[in-house]
Amino acid sequence: MSILDQLYEKAKQNPQKVAFPEAANEKMMQAAYETGKDGYIIPVLVGDAEELKRLAGERGYEESVFTIVDIHEEAYKSELIAKYVALPDTRLKEKALGRRMEDPLYYSMVMQAVEEADVTFAGIDNTTGDVLLAGQMIIGLKPGISTISSIGLCDIPGFEGSEGTLLAVGDSAVCTNPNAEQLASIAISACDTVAALLDWEPRCAMVCYSTLGSGQGELIDKVTEALKIAQEARPDLAIDGEFQLDAAIVPAVAEKKVKRESKVAGKANVVIWPDLNVGNVSVKLIQQFGHANAYGPMLQGFNKVVCDCSRGAPVSEIKGNVVISAVRAAGSKKNG
Repeated sequence: MSILDQLYEKAKQNPQKVAFPEAANEKMMQAAYETGKDGYIIPVLVGDAEELKRLAGERGYEESVFTIVDIHEEAYKSELIAKYVALPDTRLKEKALGRRMEDPLYYSMVMQAVEEADVTFAGIDNTTGDVLLAGQMIIGLKPGISTISSIGLCDIPGFEGSEGTLLAVGDSAVCTNPNAEQLASIAISACDTVAALLDWEPRCAMVCYSTLGSGQGELIDKVTEALKIAQEARPDLAIDGEFQLDAAIVPAVAEKKVKRESKVAGKANVVIWPDLNVGNVSVKLIQQFGHANAYGPMLQGFNKVVCDCSRGAPVSEIKGNVVISAVRAAGSKKNG
């Protein structure tokens, strides 16, 4: 059974409410319908109720599969606003929030913030910037996290790592040139993400072109400083480095290069790139030459699970990302 098959089974055991603010989009509605009908999620369509019902009928979907939330229905909107402004540390007051909730993206995130939904899933009609801005304004960042980032899950044929053929990597999509504090945040978020999604005990390696001082320079200094910040912030996590990639994931190389005790060296299941150049190139190398399947990118750092899918994604990929997001949400509740 592939990792994606395992996640589908996991989702079915505990379906989460996924809000779709772009539900009128044909691909998004199809993905919501198919994952909902098969019992993986509880799909919540957010928008103009009359339009959504009409489109569902025209497309041959059973309306009973969906929960449809009408953004024009004032009573429920007022109830959401009251719950949201009562939360601690909310930035927006009633009027400002009400104006933003005319946009289904913001409406969905308010639902999520007050636990009327578990996930907000968007990205086809909204840009990545739209999703990130709304997420930061409405959902907010986790305590101790300074930056939004992403993580991907690579299933690499022939790889014999500590989790078989699987390796989590980040950030390969969002944060271009993180400073030491941001890099520490990425590592911490990545550990929390894989723990929620896969029930792994994270072993996180901060990688660069040096292993424990074998190289010198400001690029390495950033990684070692990030390691120190991450370890001080979350001593409960196994985060170590600085390692070259082979020292992080190959036990025989770690034995030669790492001459001290390490829970991570040679058996890392999470690898943190020093910047987006390294991350983007590395993932494409893994895909092209390692023939790997790469799932993601999964946004991380928010207080709750927010997903930004690719605008060009086919329905099959959207469905996979919806299911992954739902499993993350369920895992976050359990681990939280």
